[in-house]
Formats: sequence, structure tokens, C-alpha cells
Amino acid sequence: MVALNELAERLKAAGNISAEDTLALRREMWPDGRIELDEAELVFALNDSVGQTAREWTDFFVEALCDFVVCQQAPKGYVDDSKADWLVARTSRDGKVESLGELELLVKIFEIASNVPDTLRRFALEQIERTVVTGEGPTRDGGTLGAGVISASEVKLLRRILFAQAGDGALGISQAEAEFLFRLKDATLGADNAAEWKTLFVQGVGNHLMAYNSYRPLERDTAARLDAFMDDSQPHIGGFLGRMAQASVSGAGFRNLSFGTKQPEHDAAVSAAHAVTPVESGWLQGKLDADATIDALEQALLDFIAEEQKAA
Repeated sequence: MVALNELAERLKAAGNISAEDTLALRREMWPDGRIELDEAELVFALNDSVGQTAREWTDFFVEALCDFVVCQQAPKGYVDDSKADWLVARTSRDGKVESLGELELLVKIFEIASNVPDTLRRFALEQIERTVVTGEGPTRDGGTLGAGVISASEVKLLRRILFAQAGDGALGISQAEAEFLFRLKDATLGADNAAEWKTLFVQGVGNHLMAYNSYRPLERDTAARLDAFMDDSQPHIGGFLGRMAQASVSGAGFRNLSFGTKQPEHDAAVSAAHAVTPVESGWLQGKLDADATIDALEQALLDFIAEEQKAA
């Protein structure tokens, strides 16, 4: 750790991290493929204090901290509350995310994690919303920012986080995320937004209202037991299968698996999800009635829903 600290101090004094510096840091910090808390803190300290960094630094920053936050606890892929609280505190010491590395880190965690706490979901979306509304903040792909304008790079980030594996809707769009999209729409009406924004708004809200999504991550305890089994090198497979069979009390285990065919129950669930329910219709009507007119994005959403219902 002494050599690592000396390297970090030299880079802070220089105010620059090159591709070669990043490689040296990777060799010193990550020879065993594991990042400890003091090393994760050092990575953040470097990111906070060094003004100029190579693209390779951002990649290393994201990769190392994703490993620390997502992969280095049991069960792997489940971000616990303490890691989420540490990450929020570390990326928002002044109340907002400042660097493109930090923003990319948040998005990447959603993409690779199986499950994250609600506090981290809300925090990540708040950062994107603040950037759009104020025009201040980092973007991964560069370009200029303007208050009340959604750029193509922001649409790309939004799509990645909303449809991420660890998103609120678990690969779908939750009501909270659909309401978030409506807030962004209202905040940017009439602006010179990226053409991709209209598509994302319609697809996102449409997904919330009509898409079928059966994916749910395993509960943390179940995932931990599965991890423990997979890490156990002893030949207990017979006992494991026996326990799985016994767990199929209501015919929901191996006995009911059917491969290569469509289940009638699945088709019914898809059809039911595709229909806009009275509750969903009431929610949408409330959003449309929030102002005096139907704007262009709302009309595009209504047209999309009508076409989808006609085709069903």
C-alpha cells in the first residue's frame, strides 16, 4: 500500500493521470483482482483531485469500483444498503455527481447488478434529472449541455439505466420511472431535444402500461444459498436435487418445467399485461389532464397505444 500511496500522491501533485499512469495504478492496486475499502477510497480521492485524465482512467475507475460495490459481497450481484449508502455519500459530497466517471459508474452498476436498494435507484435518476433541468453536469460522450434540453448522450444514459437489469422495473419500466419520464417531458417541452428522446418517452411509458415482464431477481437470502451451493466443492448434488423436488410443493418445481412450448398461462399473462387496465388508464388520464393541451409527445404516446391495442 506504501508504493500505491506514493504513486497516488505523485499523480495528485501532477494533476494529470495518463494511460500509462492508469496501467501502473491497475498493477499496484488490483494484482489479486480484489479492491479493498481503503483502495476504493483512494480511487475516489484521485478522481476528485486530478483535473485531467485519460479515457483509460475512466474505464479503470468504473471497472474497479463496480467490482468493489457489486461483486465483493455475498451474494454476488446484490448491492447491500451499506455499499449503496457509501456510494451515494462518496459521489455526492456537494449534493451532486460532478465527473463523467461517477455518472458512468452509477449507470454501469445498474447494468451489471442483480438488485440494488431503492435509495440508489432514486439517487441515480435524480442526477440525470438535475443535469437535464439545470444544464449542468457530466456526460459520458461529451457534447454541450443546455438547461431544459435533452441531448442524445443523455437519452443514451437514460435508456441504459431505465432498462437495466437492476432497474426499478427489473428490465421493465415501473410507475415511478414512467412518472420520471413525464417530468422530464414537461421540463423540456418545446426545446431542441435530441430526436431519440421522443422514441424513448413513448417506448418507456408504453412499456410501463402494456409490456409483460416476468423477470424478478431472486430474494437476497435465496441467492446467497445458491451462491453457497455453487461454491461448495463437495459432491452433494443428489441431496440438492432432492431438496429441490421437495420444495415443489404446489407443482412449481422441476415437475412442471416445459421446454420448447408456449404455456397457456404465459400467453394469458402477456395478453393481460398488454391491455391497459382501468387503473393504468386513470393514471395516464391524470398525466394528460395535468395541463390544458395534449402536447406532441403525449399524442405520439396515445397513437402508439392505439396502434398496439389494434394489433393485439
